[in-house]
Amino acid sequence: MKKYKICVYAICKNEEKFVNRWVESMKEADDIYVLDTGSTDNTVEKLKELKINVNQKIIKPWRFDTARNESLKLIPNEYDIYVCTDLDEIFVKGWRKKLEENWNENTTRARYTYNWKLDENNKPLVSFFSDKIHNKNYIWKHPVHEVLESNTKENIITIENIILNHYPDTNKSRSSYLPLLELSVKEDPLDDRNMHYLGREYMYYKKWNECIDTLIKHLSLKKATWKDERCASMRFIARSYKNLNRYEEAKMWLKKAINEAPYLREPYIELGILEYSYNNFQSSIKFIEKGLKIKYHPKTYINEIFCYDETPYDILSICYYNIKDFKKSLENVDIALSINPNNERIINNKKIIKSLNT
Repeated sequence: MKKYKICVYAICKNEEKFVNRWVESMKEADDIYVLDTGSTDNTVEKLKELKINVNQKIIKPWRFDTARNESLKLIPNEYDIYVCTDLDEIFVKGWRKKLEENWNENTTRARYTYNWKLDENNKPLVSFFSDKIHNKNYIWKHPVHEVLESNTKENIITIENIILNHYPDTNKSRSSYLPLLELSVKEDPLDDRNMHYLGREYMYYKKWNECIDTLIKHLSLKKATWKDERCASMRFIARSYKNLNRYEEAKMWLKKAINEAPYLREPYIELGILEYSYNNFQSSIKFIEKGLKIKYHPKTYINEIFCYDETPYDILSICYYNIKDFKKSLENVDIALSINPNNERIINNKKIIKSLNT
């Protein structure tokens, strides 16, 4: 097995509480380089105490791609593999050995398992492949949701057993994301990925009409060919119509989402939830049960937690209760509680349903 020279690099600001944990996780690399973009806490001091190569630079106007490209400039031109992480992320031990076992002279970039959200027991809730391990022929592009861009032909490998876990600071603001996404789309209006992200961001801000207009633009782009993401845009349009109390449009877009990606669970469950919210219990049962038959769970950021937790079974139990099928109601409430045994509302629901099954 060839030994490669590997460095980790990162950008950070006010992340002193993550420094020790992050450095411990990253120290399998030969060196670590950090660009601090204006910390006012002890982040820089703690990094220096741990002998990390750290520089400071204020990026104005702020852009993530500029910051990451500046962090790359800190690194001497002697490394074979560059590993970009953030300070709120941790590799599972042994990542370097796995990387060297799989990397070869023709590799330009590596995908790995990224657990973006975990529960309190460290079980992944949202997991997908990320690809921020690369050779020296890359730069970062886009003001936010930045991506790596190569000046040579790419050869990307997947190393599923390299695992990076994300433990975010939930108090950190993401208020910069919306203006940066608007800027990104202005700079490259034909980029389908960031058009989708902008529409999603409008949804997060409850800008329902802007969300609808932007995601319809996303669906019209020639590059917008990934069915999973197109399906998500259709679901987000439906959510916006639902919040505008326009049920028929919401239903229409969810049916479009099903037709776009019939292999995904999400559009069926979301249509079932829509029908439930309008007390259409039989229709809700039909779509949720169709969704639950789909076991395929792709490793993409499109995954919705509520499609794989207790939610579908909880709603099914209520729907069956309302059509007076108490046996099936009890079956589903039991499944919901097996997934989330501490939910007081579902526990109380079971008591009511059980009393009708005796």
